Amino acid sequence: MEKFNCKIANQIDLVNYLKTLGHEPSKIKNQDYWYLSPLRNENTPSFKVNQKLNLWYDHGLGKGGNVVDFGIEYFRCTVSEFLQLLNGKSISSGISLSLKNDNRQYSSLRIANEKKDNPLDKIVIVDVRTLENKLLIAYLNNRSISQEIARQHCKEVDFCLNNRKYIAIGFQNISGGYELRSENFKGSSSPKDITFIDAQAKSVVVFEGFFDYLSYKMMNQKSVNQQTNFLILNSLSFFKKSMQLMEKHERVDLYLDRDTGGVKCTNEALQRDSTKYINQSFLYEQKKDLNEWLNQGKQVKQGHNFRRSI
Repeated sequence: MEKFNCKIANQIDLVNYLKTLGHEPSKIKNQDYWYLSPLRNENTPSFKVNQKLNLWYDHGLGKGGNVVDFGIEYFRCTVSEFLQLLNGKSISSGISLSLKNDNRQYSSLRIANEKKDNPLDKIVIVDVRTLENKLLIAYLNNRSISQEIARQHCKEVDFCLNNRKYIAIGFQNISGGYELRSENFKGSSSPKDITFIDAQAKSVVVFEGFFDYLSYKMMNQKSVNQQTNFLILNSLSFFKKSMQLMEKHERVDLYLDRDTGGVKCTNEALQRDSTKYINQSFLYEQKKDLNEWLNQGKQVKQGHNFRRSI
């Protein structure tokens, strides 16, 4: 099998590639495919792929480019690391890669003559169990999450993609779908939805992703009788849809990302009711999110309780 280099990688059909990663276009106009950005959370599609040119542009980030440019942004890796992913050296190579203007298939995971909408292209959960896998635990440690905390809130999940079985950390939503993460994989199984943890409290703490929720738990291990509900959006696109749920609470603490989408949603909530909605992102104002702040050594000891603003 021929190995991927930059020239071959940039011939991958970007629309099909995004589909294998779980991203479907929100609208199609001629050769332009518009998506909710796979590089960040947003409510309005601003990520465009021109299928004819096989190029992308994220209007929210002000960045764009070819397939390799997308890969290094999506996986947060170097060019050589992305090529290693394509050459089958990690879980993220479990994708179907159709080359532009070329009928050859460069992935051993592709089944001959299968159609683009083959159900094998979708993530299927095979097994769910207690977290034990050493590689997943090492990944959690690298993100400053203890095995104990992760086991309380996550599972070890086997899933199938393109007729191959993989393993990831799974965080379940209220509809039974899972957010799936490992060192080299970021995706979710259907149905996509929020996660709501109901402690029958009058307050709720809101996060975009479950690693921020786990980070919060790490920093509050010694809290006694901490009564609050938790809402993990799993996608910022669920923020407005969850407003009715948030409104049922007397207090809403927002720990959204410090990117364009997160800041926008936070500001909209504060304008709606600044006495109910509390912006807690000041804690990590120099970082993208709570987990990045925790992971990059803001002098927070494991298990140390930090004070929320009152």
